[in-house]
Amino acid sequence: MKHILILFTIIFLSVFSTNAQQIDTEKSGISFDIGNMRINTVSGSFSGMSGTVDFDPANLSESNFNVCIDVSTVQTGNNKRDQHLKQDDFFDLENHPKICYQSGEIIKTATGYKTTGKLTIKGITRIVTIPFTYQDNTLKGTFTVNRRDYNVGENTGTFMVSDPVKVTINCMLHNTDKL
Repeated sequence: MKHILILFTIIFLSVFSTNAQQIDTEKSGISFDIGNMRINTVSGSFSGMSGTVDFDPANLSESNFNVCIDVSTVQTGNNKRDQHLKQDDFFDLENHPKICYQSGEIIKTATGYKTTGKLTIKGITRIVTIPFTYQDNTLKGTFTVNRRDYNVGENTGTFMVSDPVKVTINCMLHNTDKL
């Protein structure tokens, strides 16, 4: 009986002492811009953001992000292109339905914050740094990745699709304490 009481106490404390926040999936998403034919820019977005966010500006060493987006939600305003992006030569939706980020270090900067962690696309994980701001329960950040680092469109030349991709994150949070 004593062990059960200890277990319930640990569970209670871990649930109610966290600063865990839920992602507002309706108001959160990822947008991207990528060069096309060296004269155009294709803009697109992903929705379906899910995961856990434990962000406390007063306690960054205990803060962390474990967030994914749903590849099936990619939208560029062109249905044919969207379907092609889901194929194996780009995002390979069938084998890799999620793009995920797991934070490591989170630090304060002169303009906001910065997180360094693991970005996984198509089963390939690379370390990336994302500068971000936090205001009104919303995390916003912009960074650049090289699509070829993740084998995205690896057989598509840089004339058709540029290598760097500008990614913008908008993640609105609900504090579970308020729900």
